[in-house]
Amino acid sequence: MHYANSAPAVSALVVDARGRVLLGRRAGDPYAGLWDTPGGFLEEGEDPVEGLRREFREEASVELDVGEFVGMWVDRYGDDVDAPAFLALLWRATIASGELEPADDVSALEWFAPDELPPDQEIAFHWIAPVLAAWRANEL
Repeated sequence: MHYANSAPAVSALVVDARGRVLLGRRAGDPYAGLWDTPGGFLEEGEDPVEGLRREFREEASVELDVGEFVGMWVDRYGDDVDAPAFLALLWRATIASGELEPADDVSALEWFAPDELPPDQEIAFHWIAPVLAAWRANEL
């Protein structure tokens, strides 16, 4: 029997001491060149928080202090009608150690103040722009 399930993905709103959020520019498709919250897909059987820490080591070369769970959203991995669905799990986090360096699926990492966020058309995935707008409005 085969089930069409949304693949679980993990991500974080990483905010620094100056109140800026960390975004990564996607290096590959879908949405190459657009801004994203760093993270990625869980490996089979992987604990979500451990998967989030692994993704940040792979994409940003840093260790995370993972805070509260923010929420979850269903989206598609691309704009095609038959693009696979995924379940985005989002936490608050801060950088515990390491120096930010883009790697793996990220071509750049940048900090954005609430009033300097990229426009919605430069944000990857449909769930992220509303989350960033809520963060900017102090609703998250």
